[in-house]
Amino acid sequence: MRRQSVFSPLRLVSALLLLATLILAALQLVRYSRLRANLPQGMVIAGVPVGGLDRQQAAQRLLEAYSTPVELLYNQAVMQLSPSVVDFQLDMDAMLSAADQQRILPQFWQGFWDYLWGRETLPASIPLRATYSEQRLRVFLKDEIARRYDQPPTAARPIPGSVEFQPGQQGMVLNIDESVVLIDSALKSLTQRRVSLPLIRTPPLRPAFQNLQVLLQQTLQIANFDGVAGIYLLDLQTGQELHLAYRAGEELAVQPDIAFTASSTIKIPIMVSAYRRMSIGEDSEADKLMSDMIEKSGNEAADWLMDRVIDPDRAPLVVTEDMQALGLENTFLAGYFSLGSPLLARIQTASNQRADVTTNPDPYNQTTPVEIGMLLEDIYQCAQDGGGALIAAFPGQITQDECLQMVTHLINNRLPSLLTAGVPEGTPIAHKHGWVSDNGIITTICDAGIIYSPGGNYVLAVYLYHPVQLVWDPASALIARLSQAVYNYYNIPQ
Repeated sequence: MRRQSVFSPLRLVSALLLLATLILAALQLVRYSRLRANLPQGMVIAGVPVGGLDRQQAAQRLLEAYSTPVELLYNQAVMQLSPSVVDFQLDMDAMLSAADQQRILPQFWQGFWDYLWGRETLPASIPLRATYSEQRLRVFLKDEIARRYDQPPTAARPIPGSVEFQPGQQGMVLNIDESVVLIDSALKSLTQRRVSLPLIRTPPLRPAFQNLQVLLQQTLQIANFDGVAGIYLLDLQTGQELHLAYRAGEELAVQPDIAFTASSTIKIPIMVSAYRRMSIGEDSEADKLMSDMIEKSGNEAADWLMDRVIDPDRAPLVVTEDMQALGLENTFLAGYFSLGSPLLARIQTASNQRADVTTNPDPYNQTTPVEIGMLLEDIYQCAQDGGGALIAAFPGQITQDECLQMVTHLINNRLPSLLTAGVPEGTPIAHKHGWVSDNGIITTICDAGIIYSPGGNYVLAVYLYHPVQLVWDPASALIARLSQAVYNYYNIPQ
């Protein structure tokens, strides 16, 4: 029997298919090896696609992406910040090493088998790793931006010839701390590389406190006031004082202060002495007399209240002693208001003994602008927080509630002229006014009060004297303009 040949077409085809498979597998193996030598497809480093690139190519692409300048906007000004200025550095080795781990993580043959069957999984994204110098960034912001573009606020200025103020300009200052945070994010972002720099806007400055004295002097000069003026201003927030003495265009020394007839402003000391010895609500008649004395400026009510509450024989001198206990050496009451009342004592003070200036003060009652202002400050502090000189001088004898009642009485002393005429309607003003008239001729006009304004609370005392006559309309209008000047200073429109 003849042996059959082992070769057949079927075997040939099989061999060819097997050979083709081996060649295809080899080609795929070569291709996979090449792919494995580079970063895997879909690889993203710091937001930048780098799949299929080698390390050098990936590094170059990352550098290009993160070297783009950051655009900075300061108000309307635009500038650019090159990352190199702040020493921005990509940690290339760390990021590429992490990418290499993604590349070689699967075993070779397992990875090849997955490749053949299309079972590739996207590699994990590598986060950005970078550093920069915050110190250099702060120096750049301070020296290159803030120094060039910051605008300090400007102070308001008095309008010449008036008691009005021209508003100042608000300031604009770079907020460096917040800017650092925003620029930090922009340096590390591929898409958000534009930063609107945060700015701090500051209100216009108030003119220097002492400039107000110049404005008050100018107001007196414009009014052609040829008498004696004493003005005291106390800022109740800062404790700053302005003390002005003026005579016919001449500035006078204020130490010691000028003595003026207190007239009805002496009722403020009487009120303090009375409340030292009475309590609210315990004596309805005393309460009514107090109201009539302050709110209606009743002289008889003042005398009756002193007799009833302070002392039936020497009440005026007791009021004087109380003022001396508060350190007010130039404020006194030496007799009752009623006509024909005897002078209980002739009191000499440093103020009424000045040889360079006199206002012919009444020997029955005197004060100075600074001392009546200080007493109002004492009442204010006591009413605000239960502290101050009144509580210290008369412990357990004057309470915060009583001081609040004093302020209420003074606010209820409603008058459309003098200090009140210089502030907007509705402004709380706790004040007492007065004037001296001899046979119908006024020689002294005064007003002293606590003004509660939106821009700050303050004490203002104004005393005017003329040896011949003060005509009411121009004199009261002058006090109103002085009051308006101070109010405008504290409440300059923004």
